[in-house]
Amino acid sequence: MAKQKIDQGVTLIATNSEFTGDIKFADQLYVNGSVLGKIYSEPGEDATVVVGDNGSVTGEIRVANVVINGTVEGNVYASQRLELAAKARVTGNVNYVLIEMQLGATVDGQLVHDEELAGGAKNVHPFPADQDNASDQPK
Repeated sequence: MAKQKIDQGVTLIATNSEFTGDIKFADQLYVNGSVLGKIYSEPGEDATVVVGDNGSVTGEIRVANVVINGTVEGNVYASQRLELAAKARVTGNVNYVLIEMQLGATVDGQLVHDEELAGGAKNVHPFPADQDNASDQPK
């Protein structure tokens, strides 16, 4: 049975709040405070994360729909849609299928159009083990 709109959850990290740790969620997440950790949803989920103009994330984001109007320090993977609003500041690589970037948004990293994200190929494991294991890194 499909989820009804009333059953969808909305999570808020409020202004002047700080969350330390990884966040796995479904539906919607609004970050108006600070998150120190990775943010991700299950592959195939139609989840959305919004980083508000006062919000900041220090860590990787892997979510279907990503809207940024605040600060992100880490790589971003949007398997459906990415919106970089006018006040967006991203330090890291941005991987997307579909992107909207407003005048004033900045990215200090690479913009990578990646159709494979849409199929979930890179989202099978939200954070591949080799990213956390230095011995697997090229020398």
